[in-house]
Amino acid sequence: MKTTRKCRSLLSVTLNFFAIFFSTTAFITTYWCVGTQRVPKPKCSKLRTHQCIDYGVNETDPNKVVYSWETGDDRFLFRQFHTGIWFSCEENIHDESEMCRSFIDLAPPSEKGMLWLSLVSEMLYIVLLVVGFSLMCLDLVHSSNVIDGLKLNAFAAIFTVLSGLLGMVAHVMYTQVFQVTVSLGPPDWRPYNWDYGWSFCMAWASFTCCMGASVTTLNSYTKTVIEFRHKRKTFEQSLREEHAREAFGYLRECSLHSISKSVEVYSSQTLKSGRKTLTPADSLDLSDIATSLGEEQC
Repeated sequence: MKTTRKCRSLLSVTLNFFAIFFSTTAFITTYWCVGTQRVPKPKCSKLRTHQCIDYGVNETDPNKVVYSWETGDDRFLFRQFHTGIWFSCEENIHDESEMCRSFIDLAPPSEKGMLWLSLVSEMLYIVLLVVGFSLMCLDLVHSSNVIDGLKLNAFAAIFTVLSGLLGMVAHVMYTQVFQVTVSLGPPDWRPYNWDYGWSFCMAWASFTCCMGASVTTLNSYTKTVIEFRHKRKTFEQSLREEHAREAFGYLRECSLHSISKSVEVYSSQTLKSGRKTLTPADSLDLSDIATSLGEEQC
């Protein structure tokens, strides 16, 4: 029982650890959504001669305008961007660095409340995961005491299930806020195309590990309770059988003692009655013998 219970506790701790690692990584990274943005090409200069629009200068007549014949998507640059819960970063078209902006500032005013709720839910999700992880570690250390282990299992399962629900709600709310921001966000930020990134995948992997840890903890709790009740029932049954055997032995000894006592009483009474019947017979025989002897003498 201890071995299987310890293995289940170790599995719960491992799943909860991965859930904390994935959720924390997703929370602090900015790759929930990735894609490209379409921005107009900048004007060519001495420092920038590629990926730009050369309007040119007429040396003979500077007042004359030189047009660019680039049309359609040729007039735009497609820069990569990646967005997280806190920040959105995109490539700088003027150099090789990145520009980052607060995603809270990019979200439409109607969605800021939901975004803050998503942030609070994500933080509570991580906090409850840490609490559940601590309780599971305590259960793993104090695995010798079954009653304390059951209490720790119950509380760890409750905290883990609550954290999983909060994490799911937070992920869904952030997804909705991002989709609205794609349509109603600032024009210079709106993506040309986008998809979910590895941080988003890690967030849902964290939720999966969290649910797995909660199910394993509940399974450990129920199995421990069932095994404990089974052992208690078996012990009580063996105790009743032992008491029954002791009672049967005591009754058997009492019955044998009473039977032996009855036999002794009966045998003593039989001997006494035998002695009483033999005494007159003996006297009668002696008198007859004396009479016969007297007659013979005469």
